[in-house]
Amino acid sequence: MENNPLENYKAVYLTAEDLRVAASIIYNAYHDDPFFLEVFGREDNSVYEQKLRAAIREELNTLWQQDQPLIGLFDGERLIGVACVITQQIPIGQSRYWHWRLKMVLGTGWKSTQGLMEKETCLLSHLPSEKCGILQFIALTPTEQKKGNGAKLVEAVLSWCDEQPNLEGMGVFVNHPKHHKVFSNQGFKSLAHVTIGQVKGEILFYAK
Repeated sequence: MENNPLENYKAVYLTAEDLRVAASIIYNAYHDDPFFLEVFGREDNSVYEQKLRAAIREELNTLWQQDQPLIGLFDGERLIGVACVITQQIPIGQSRYWHWRLKMVLGTGWKSTQGLMEKETCLLSHLPSEKCGILQFIALTPTEQKKGNGAKLVEAVLSWCDEQPNLEGMGVFVNHPKHHKVFSNQGFKSLAHVTIGQVKGEILFYAK
């Protein structure tokens, strides 16, 4: 899978060797995300950062092991963006595997793990069918933001989605106006305004 072949950018599936860099990109992008600040706690910054790293590491490993699509945007040989999709071909939300729950509890605590599952359950409840994916993470390195690369990464995800015969579309939870604009410009439509925990946001959906 490639994107924008006339430029120096390419969108391809990540390899196992890319996961460490991917985790770092996601961590930096989501460090100040209101949902994670709510779920992992704002009181102790060092504890918060430890939980966030653990959650991202465990989720990436799980998605990799379950053959879920991990898409990387490269500038030449340099990984500059990551998009992680999870489909309902594996249990998510309150149906998460027990070993995922155990590892996530050990890394983030029971309350935080419940919060992560609550977010997925909320998303699932608003999607039009079980044949829909969820955009779990989407992130760019700080130096590559505000250059149109976010749109390139979303386009790569939607290109992948369009090629999947068993998928009807893609959902995502957004809580920032800037992110809402990027997705809306790529054809995502609003399904619902929701509050997860104390965080208000919107569920957007791309229909094939």
